[in-house]
Parts: sequence; structure tokens; C-alpha cells
Amino acid sequence: MTMRPLSLVAPDWWDYTTLDREILDDAARLTADDLLGLSREGFQVKFYDTLEDFYLAEALEYITAWRQATADNPAGICGPIGPTEQLPLVARLVNELELDLRHAHFWGMDEWVIDGREAPEDFALSFAKADRDLLFNRIRPELRMPESNIHFPKADTAPYRETWKHVRCMTMQGGQGEVKHWAFNDPPKREGKYKDQPPTPEEYRKLPTRIVDLHPMTIIQNARTSGGGVVTNVPTQAISVGPAETWQAEKVSIWQAGAHDNPFGQRLTALMIAKKIPDSSVPMSLLADHPNVQFNYFRGGIGVCDTEMH
Repeated sequence: MTMRPLSLVAPDWWDYTTLDREILDDAARLTADDLLGLSREGFQVKFYDTLEDFYLAEALEYITAWRQATADNPAGICGPIGPTEQLPLVARLVNELELDLRHAHFWGMDEWVIDGREAPEDFALSFAKADRDLLFNRIRPELRMPESNIHFPKADTAPYRETWKHVRCMTMQGGQGEVKHWAFNDPPKREGKYKDQPPTPEEYRKLPTRIVDLHPMTIIQNARTSGGGVVTNVPTQAISVGPAETWQAEKVSIWQAGAHDNPFGQRLTALMIAKKIPDSSVPMSLLADHPNVQFNYFRGGIGVCDTEMH
């Protein structure tokens, strides 16, 4: 078995820089039109020409999922914190449509871990706090779903995981981080049985909701996007919804406006999913084996992989 290269950014970890150079070069060459052409059965690529259309379409996925919820067949959506621009739009749509959410459910994808416990909602970077401030607290009280239907992951993951067995998840919605994760499904450390090869796709897909150590790239990115670059304020662990739950979602919908991952990253995962090249050093690529995945791009955020000096 050929020895894989060390990561260029974190040698003690797996990540996309350990892939075969040919895959990386193929991804960098993709044009925007090439991205559109990657659609296949089970994997759809969609473009939106304006940010208004992009975030409205993202918000409507909540409405589509929640409108299908009934007393006999409760249903919901699993949603991200990156991006968040769709959340106030969801609240506005619920209020304007007078959508009764009593049978609807919501799962938060992830949360920070501090000293072995989930971050409290008064923590400035709390994802649960963001969901409440940007979405749930903006919905008229008589329309809101019961608190018992809002599932935020905790350090004790058992209750959260149990809800997935009893409620249909119509859509798992997410963004893509620079380390090519959805939620906090980061690549693993390069140690123990995974020192020479990362976990097989089959091994990684079995992982449930769990506490994870965050890849250095993830810590840097979250400091940049949410904390003004103050790395010392970003926890190094989090709770993440697992691939095991992801495969229970009827659809996985990934939204890329160009703010969280760069032009190269937006191309790499689409190529690997389209061509069915799953590799756990690129966790998003494992969605190659999910039966219903959609990548949504803001056309103005796709960019190019050319050299530009700044």
C-alpha cells in the first residue's frame, strides 16, 4: 500500500492535502460550468444568481419540511449555523404563512464543547443561542413548535440520537468548512490505527453523534468567520451530528455562498461526490454514497482557482 503524504497544514492530522495530487489538480481546473455538469442521479448541483434568491431557497427548505409534519407523521429539518442568513427569513415565512409548527421538529447540527460539557446558551459563540436569536424567538408564540421538538445536541448524546429513530428528517442542511466537513465531521488525527491510512469510508459512516476534536483548520476558520480572528476564544472540541444520523436524512442539502470555503474547496468535494471518490480525509466526499445530495452555489461566490496576488 502506497504511503500517503503528510498534511501540508497539520502533519498530525488527515485532511485533503494528503490526497493524490491528480485529484487536487483536476478539481482546481473545474470551471463554474463544469461544476453544473457534475450532476448525476443522486447528486444535483444548483446555481443561484443572487444572494437573495440563494438564501430564500435555503429558507424554503425549512418550510417544505415543516409543512409535511402531521400528528401521525412528525417531520423536521436538521440545520446549520454556517450559514445563518436564512434563519430570519424562515421566521418571517412562518409568520406570514401562519404555519402551525406544533408537529414540526428541528435538530441543531452541532455545538461547542467546553470542559467536557456542551457550551451554555450564554456563551457568545453558542449555536443554540444563535438558532434562538435568529429563528425561534422571532416566530410568533402561537405558531412556535413545542420546546420538546427542538433538539440541540448535548454532551450526553443518547437523547438526541434517540429522536432520530422516531421523527422523519426530511432534509439535513449544511455548509462546508475549509477542512471539507459538514457539521463538525472533521478528518481524524493521524495516530494509532489511522497513522498510515485514514478510516475507510465504511468505518467513518458508522460514526454517530459524538464529541469530536477539531482540526486546526476548523479552529482557525471559526475564529475568522465568527470571532474576529481571536483564536483563543474558539473551543477545540465540539459535538457533531454523525454520519449515522446523516444517512437517516432523506436529503442532504449543502449551501455554499463562497463565505466559508474557498473556490478550490467548493470544487473538490463536488468532484469527489460526482465521481464517487469517497475518502475520509475529505469527510464531505463520503456523501458520494448518500442517495439524495444537493449542492447549492451562489454563482458570484464560486470564484476561480487562478493565482491572484493581493
